[in-house]
Amino acid sequence: MPHLPRRRLTLSLTTLALAPWLAAPAAAQSVLLSGTLGSSKAILVIDGQMRTVAVGQTMSGVTLRSIGTDEAVVLIGGKPFSVRLGASPVSLGGGGGGGGGSEIVLPAGPGGHFMANGSINGKNASFMVDTGATVIAMGVADAQRLGLRFDNGRRGMANTAGGNVPIYEVNLNSVRIGDVEVYNLSAGVVQANMPYILLGNNFLSRFNMRREGDTMRLEKKP
Repeated sequence: MPHLPRRRLTLSLTTLALAPWLAAPAAAQSVLLSGTLGSSKAILVIDGQMRTVAVGQTMSGVTLRSIGTDEAVVLIGGKPFSVRLGASPVSLGGGGGGGGGSEIVLPAGPGGHFMANGSINGKNASFMVDTGATVIAMGVADAQRLGLRFDNGRRGMANTAGGNVPIYEVNLNSVRIGDVEVYNLSAGVVQANMPYILLGNNFLSRFNMRREGDTMRLEKKP
């Protein structure tokens, strides 16, 4: 099969060297464990908002039942779920609503990186904002989990902090964070390990960006 013409993209993949320490949930009811404060409190990211929750306390419909060494048990809709440090978020339900929202609010995680959790083509995805990336970018593992047939995509090279890496271009039907959904976006699948999917400028350019302290607001352009 002949290869499609190569395309060169720019990705500021400093995340290639990051350990997976945080992801921020979003759509429907999504919860991730960001850290613990002793045996009595946990730092949870609930629908994109970072919360400190005590054992027995309920916030945004999520009850913290117990805390272990590197995991916690939460109740969502009355059902118990285990959430682990660095693992994918627990999500209840699909997209939740029609995706007609206009604003995304992102908290800063450790290191000042802005995190989000949402979905790609209706499947859960963990994101990190990367204003230095030309397009949305992900590693092979995420692409396979999302069911993307990247082997048939246009081949190219990406400029990263660690040098040039091969990349496949694919099309995403939809990218959703919270109740905000953007359609028909290109993405690059990188031949490297990546702890997060990078939200590049082809997504970010659809929004007006505003930072307020440790919070970033993305307001969808008309």
